[in-house]
Amino acid sequence: MKVTAGYLPGWKDEDVSWHTLSFGAGADRVDVAVPQLTPAQLRELAAQVRTQGRAQLKTLPVSQIIAAIDRTVTRLLDANDAYRQQLDALLPRISGFDAEMVRLGLNAYLKTFRAPQLQRFVAEDFANPKLLDEFQPVVKGGLARALGPELLVHVWAGNVPGLPLWSLVCGLLVKAPTIGKVASAEPLFASLFARLLAEVEPRLAGVLAIVWFKGGDLDSERALFAEADTVLAYGGNDTLAALRQQVPVSTRFLPHGHKLSAGLVSAAALDVAHAPATARAAALDVVRYEQQGCYSPHTFYVARGGRVTPREFAQQLAGELAALQHKFARRPLTLEESASVAGWRQGQEMKSFAGGAVELLGDAEAAWCVAYAERAEALLPCALNRTVQVQAVDRLADAAPLLAAQRDYLQTVGLAAAPQELPALAELLGQAGATRICALGQMTAPEAGWHHDGRFSLLDLVRMVELEASAEHAAEAYAPYRD
Repeated sequence: MKVTAGYLPGWKDEDVSWHTLSFGAGADRVDVAVPQLTPAQLRELAAQVRTQGRAQLKTLPVSQIIAAIDRTVTRLLDANDAYRQQLDALLPRISGFDAEMVRLGLNAYLKTFRAPQLQRFVAEDFANPKLLDEFQPVVKGGLARALGPELLVHVWAGNVPGLPLWSLVCGLLVKAPTIGKVASAEPLFASLFARLLAEVEPRLAGVLAIVWFKGGDLDSERALFAEADTVLAYGGNDTLAALRQQVPVSTRFLPHGHKLSAGLVSAAALDVAHAPATARAAALDVVRYEQQGCYSPHTFYVARGGRVTPREFAQQLAGELAALQHKFARRPLTLEESASVAGWRQGQEMKSFAGGAVELLGDAEAAWCVAYAERAEALLPCALNRTVQVQAVDRLADAAPLLAAQRDYLQTVGLAAAPQELPALAELLGQAGATRICALGQMTAPEAGWHHDGRFSLLDLVRMVELEASAEHAAEAYAPYRD
């Protein structure tokens, strides 16, 4: 099967070169053609998108932009819509993820971009959202206006389907003309979204473009980044460090790199009534997108003192992972991924031989593995693909310094705890470096408007223009009604 990705408004297919990315094999093979522009063409495209953005996007009220995004997302939530059917048919084959997992994951994800959620999103960063439309009074006196970039460039990773939508929407909400570079691992979603948005709201047809070039293509990176006011990039830390070198010093660079996440289970959640549901929620966080997201758990720290012991919880988690394999089969692993899982298992076994008392639940042929330890250690990454650690602690507070060992990389902590425990735990986790604390089972489903990696999703993209009170006062001297 052959499909075309990318989105170049007003350009003819024959005017650009095309590169083919292949996914799957046999009857499931998908060949995706992506546009590969020269550096000169990238500069031309940037000028075109910037001009269209000034004429169309920057003149629209935010409320109309939200309405256009909402109509687009409504189409993508409709199982009978042709665009959604393409996503349902192609994303599992491109990503390798279970088709039902992708379908349910997309539904949950897309719902965070409906109009009410987008309105909350804007209100989260702007007490007065009209700052994005016109100058507004500010408390200290005078007026202010928030202006988005003249050109925002996105560099996306392909580890989780649909990931580009987050930053694409952020750019649209601050009225930033956009060029997005899709990843070789997943070039489809952003392309289809851009095409559908243009169909739903023709005024936005020319304000964004979707391109592809090979990672590490320095000439293309330099050409595109030189045209941007802001570059927003996702990827591994080494990739981001290399990209940073190509971004001009005067251009804002917003990187989102490698992060680690973990779960905490209180003794309050470990009675006969609650433990099975808690284990099921934890298993879902592990299974969704095979732990490829920054918010996926690598370790669960489980408190002693409940009716269900930490070891028994680990066994329940293993049972839930086994059950979910029948519902959401793990994707086939590459040779590199298989070697990583085998190496991780071997490392856990070596800990046990060294007196670490690590118990592996799940045999080598299983599509999952839980490593249980009575002695907790600092948070470390697992091998992904349904490999996870469960470690016992006397109190959940004891997990805070273990998480703090990864302060620079810590992101999400999923909690199963009693109400009276939350304030103190939240304080400890915040001090340890966590930027998002959520319910267990919701780790892979951030709320609309969450502060990604502790930053402002919209405020970081804008610059504030202030008309000071002194200018207002001085202007009075020249008013026709002056004394």
